[in-house]
Amino acid sequence: MTEFFAMGGYAWYVWMSYGAFALAIIVEIAGVRARRKRAFDELRMSVDHLPPASMLGARGHR
Repeated sequence: MTEFFAMGGYAWYVWMSYGAFALAIIVEIAGVRARRKRAFDELRMSVDHLPPASMLGARGHR
């Protein structure tokens, strides 16, 4: 098992690569969530400024 974690002398490079990859994925997921929340908030704000559908002459309400 020790040989596996030592990676033939390249353990520092290998484990740092795994760590950098994991950090990049975590940052990307956090960024996507923040952009998604901001997009929904902007959409919600733009919809709140619209008049009610009954004032727009919406069809189907006869």
